[in-house]
Amino acid sequence: MAKYAYPAIFTPEDDGSFSINFPDLEGCYTCGDSLEDGIEMAEDALALVLYGYEKDGRKIPAPSVPSEITLSDNDFINYIACDTMAYRKMYNNKAVKKTLTIPEWLNESASAMGLNFSQVLQEALMQKMQMK
Repeated sequence: MAKYAYPAIFTPEDDGSFSINFPDLEGCYTCGDSLEDGIEMAEDALALVLYGYEKDGRKIPAPSVPSEITLSDNDFINYIACDTMAYRKMYNNKAVKKTLTIPEWLNESASAMGLNFSQVLQEALMQKMQMK
């Protein structure tokens, strides 16, 4: 779970759209109706693929040096950045039921205060992992 930046090859199409390929990452390609849309789609594709690498425990390859990438006629390279933790928070936020054990006195005191156990646990875990 980290922030990444990879070179992407942008290929202009005749209709003004762009095809986008990440040469360092297997199966990482997308397209966009415009340059702006292409950049946004590339960020999403990059985050999705790298999230998959992380989840599967696959080794994440180092990004290529742009000068070593072969381009066709109108192709150009643009670096695309993503944050897989932000991606996880946005798309992988399904609630998961956990069973835990706490002392009875703590349960009674927290219940009397009307505390939401799930919310307190989430906040404590994020604080422990130093996340926001």
